[in-house]
Amino acid sequence: MTTSKNIGETKHWLRTARTLTEALPFMRRYAGKTVVIKYGGHAMGDGELATIFARDVVLMKQVGIHPIVVHGGGPQIGEMLTRLSVQSEFIDGLRVTDAETVEVVEMVLSGSINKSIVNAINSAGGTAIGLSGKDGSLIQAQKLRRSYKDPESNIEKILDLGFVGEPKHINPQVLGALERAGMIPVIAPIGVGVNGETYNINADTVAGAVASAVGAVRLLMLTDVAGVMDRDGTLQPQLSLERIKELTEDGTIKGGMLPKLQTCIAAVEEGVDAAVILDGRVPHALLLEVFTDQGVGTLIRRG
Repeated sequence: MTTSKNIGETKHWLRTARTLTEALPFMRRYAGKTVVIKYGGHAMGDGELATIFARDVVLMKQVGIHPIVVHGGGPQIGEMLTRLSVQSEFIDGLRVTDAETVEVVEMVLSGSINKSIVNAINSAGGTAIGLSGKDGSLIQAQKLRRSYKDPESNIEKILDLGFVGEPKHINPQVLGALERAGMIPVIAPIGVGVNGETYNINADTVAGAVASAVGAVRLLMLTDVAGVMDRDGTLQPQLSLERIKELTEDGTIKGGMLPKLQTCIAAVEEGVDAAVILDGRVPHALLLEVFTDQGVGTLIRRG
């Protein structure tokens, strides 16, 4: 006898089957291609979302996509510095990192955070391997220098942020070897200088540099916002580089969104097919972006 429960279950499985068949063209489109994912914000701090993220990354790998995860960890670093009574300050959104601070940064990023993500992916059925820019000289870095105008003298000066760096060279051979071995790289944004110095690097910047170096088809930036908004607060599903310039010049795009978009622009200009700013608070945001026609967030590409 057919019951309402049986009917409900049948409809559920039919929807599931329909979803899978609709995703098939996208699976074919991205099969064999590399996708770089910047993982951070609320998506990384929420236990349930972290589990969903890990499963989604494993699913991408299972259907033939090659995901590379680059993670941040600012809040966790701040908590550990407080616990150890290590003082630190921010200038223009960047943490001033002295020798003592960079040891804590490396410990947190390459240690607890990195291994937690690796464990989540492995528990979901994947084969993830954690590494920092020091492993295989993956991220060769140089000191980040920022200029600023002294408000009193009006003279241009160089801001010294200590052991804060920027990528100078990414070694794609390391990531290629892991890809051929069927592994999912999980990268902590720590770089190594020419003299062996340890550098703390912004995770967005590392993700963009990695995407460019490996010729990724997509750079997916998980954030705590829905995407890029216009002046009326309406989400912009797609933006060209020219349109971003217009919205920046008229003040629509500002604050923390600016450096993220600069990273996206640089990646697209260096050969990445498109970059996407996604709301990491939305469950399965990765799958919605990669396997549906509409996607989520704001896609940035040329023209």
